[in-house]
Amino acid sequence: MPDVDIDFYDRQGVLDLFKHTPATIVKNDTHERHKTGIYFHDIPVNPNTKGSSIDYKKAEGRGYFKIDVLNVNIYKDIKSERELVELMIEEPDWDILKNVTVVDNLFHLNGHFNIVNKLEPKNVEQLAAVLAIIRPAKRHLMHKYWKDILNEVWTKPADGSYFFKKSHAIAYAHAIVVQMNLMRRNKYSFDAQSEKEKNNPQKT
Repeated sequence: MPDVDIDFYDRQGVLDLFKHTPATIVKNDTHERHKTGIYFHDIPVNPNTKGSSIDYKKAEGRGYFKIDVLNVNIYKDIKSERELVELMIEEPDWDILKNVTVVDNLFHLNGHFNIVNKLEPKNVEQLAAVLAIIRPAKRHLMHKYWKDILNEVWTKPADGSYFFKKSHAIAYAHAIVVQMNLMRRNKYSFDAQSEKEKNNPQKT
């Protein structure tokens, strides 16, 4: 089945509008609510947890379709679809990724400054690869050259270990670009400057 993620600024506000059942992770007979997975169609429900009574992986095998609904708060600062498109296609200041404070405020990159700083991504494809390398299955690629990285990073691991699919990584890389450009437009505030801005304080 396809793996579908949908991002919202106010996840709970959206879910309150629709009948839904949270997905479940079953481990050692313990039912744990999936952090993002939701079913919008009928599925057996655990009366105690109010989530699905079937583990989400087994549910997929039985034909139930899970959608991952994520809370992405960067969208709260965007006022229109036109502005979102502008922020997506605008070239960001890639040098701000040299600043640990910036990276620790970025969607999916926070806490991984060592990888970002090592690889120094300069375009969306490279940024997507960084997101994949953060995951354990591809972590070994962080010490290789970009040509080797891009040849290997999207290959499914033979051992079945968790990796980031290219479609997801590209989508999230664009979201990070949006966030970086919001920072440059002073719509996402925190105390940080890029190395370029430090060396050229008159530039904006």
